[in-house]
Amino acid sequence: MMQRGLNMPYTDKVKGLNANTLKLIAIVAMTLDHLTWTLFPGYSTEWYVILLHIIGRITAPIMWFFIAEGYYHTHNIKKYAARLFILAAISHFAYNFCFGIPFIPFQTTIFNQTGVVWSLAWGLVLLYIFDKAEWKAWQKSVAAIIICLITFPSDWSCIATMAILSIGMNRGNFKKQMTHMMVCVVMYAIVYFLFIDKIYALIQLGTCLTIPLLRLYNGERGTFKGMGKLFYAYYPLHLLICGVIRIILWGVGYSTGTANF
Repeated sequence: MMQRGLNMPYTDKVKGLNANTLKLIAIVAMTLDHLTWTLFPGYSTEWYVILLHIIGRITAPIMWFFIAEGYYHTHNIKKYAARLFILAAISHFAYNFCFGIPFIPFQTTIFNQTGVVWSLAWGLVLLYIFDKAEWKAWQKSVAAIIICLITFPSDWSCIATMAILSIGMNRGNFKKQMTHMMVCVVMYAIVYFLFIDKIYALIQLGTCLTIPLLRLYNGERGTFKGMGKLFYAYYPLHLLICGVIRIILWGVGYSTGTANF
């Protein structure tokens, strides 16, 4: 059974980056990425568009990492999960409005039917299940398969849930955390390469740029205590704003087509 709250070999507490700083970096990168999809819809191959999308790949691993960290630091896992699922429900409408996706899933495709928070919430659940010593290995495997199917239609698909599990189960070993995370991302990129777009498949590998940033994590939260609440408010709000921009630029029925699925 994994130990929650165990000590970690973090980098220097003064020189490193605290959680608030890393989350702020994730928010900025996410905003740039979503604005880029709004302003330059489709799979544009302009160098500056590709560069902005590569910067946007920084966001997801930071989210995955801190969901796993949050699991070990929270005093109430049920309340933590409930907050994420509530945010996922609210963000579903904001995310689909942003990119011109029907609110009712599966009207257009099985891919990219809701936002990434759905996968984050289930990733937390999966980590909790694998931390239960009384669950047998086959039960955990079945739960993982079911959760992967549930999260498959969301942004970053079931890759997000598996990455959270890999990061959480290897807590204390940064090399294993990042190696297993990148294995998940490579699987994602391969599927993307085969079925969606070859150039944008390679863009997904830009998630590796997050590794040196996470390596600088010093284990400190930072002085600002409201970063979690800020993200809960900012995530759906910035999507709504991007959605308004989409309508102004391209019209009500236009779908921008996001790179993730």
